[in-house]
Amino acid sequence: MSDEHQSDTVADYEDVTGWGLETDAEEAMLAAQTECTFIWANKEGWPVGVIMSFIWRDGRFWLTASGQRARIAAVRRDPRVCVVVTSTGADGVPRRQTVTYKGICRLHDDDETKAWFYPELAAALHADEEMQRHFAQFLDSSRRVILEVEPTQRISFDGTKQAAATAAWIEDGR
Repeated sequence: MSDEHQSDTVADYEDVTGWGLETDAEEAMLAAQTECTFIWANKEGWPVGVIMSFIWRDGRFWLTASGQRARIAAVRRDPRVCVVVTSTGADGVPRRQTVTYKGICRLHDDDETKAWFYPELAAALHADEEMQRHFAQFLDSSRRVILEVEPTQRISFDGTKQAAATAAWIEDGR
């Protein structure tokens, strides 16, 4: 549904399905943002989440944690996870954009993955090259694992579309 048509037919926020994030805006947000909420199920089946740093490469989320963390044991039990990303705090992209992804998480601890991942994460998080080098070295510890999340479903929202529709409704006198 086009934005113009939606503003003509919807006069409330009950159905926001027409305000999804476009692919190019989603890719820009994922390239700019470095924090997400990573969610898994604990032993009792309850959803649990933490804020984690990530990079987005080749259609997948890449994150890291020490292997003794509860989330790693949980992913080993059940690789179904959720990643939530918002544009808030990301440079160069509009605020009020968000995407939630269901996905399958694979764990890596091989040298080949570490060799590309640690420097790329460090570069995403630190502008200073010396800090990048030190950060990548600190990451390379004996129990550290790398999480690769392949999205299987997504739910997106673009608040800029909502704002435009609201302005049109107000202008129309609704």
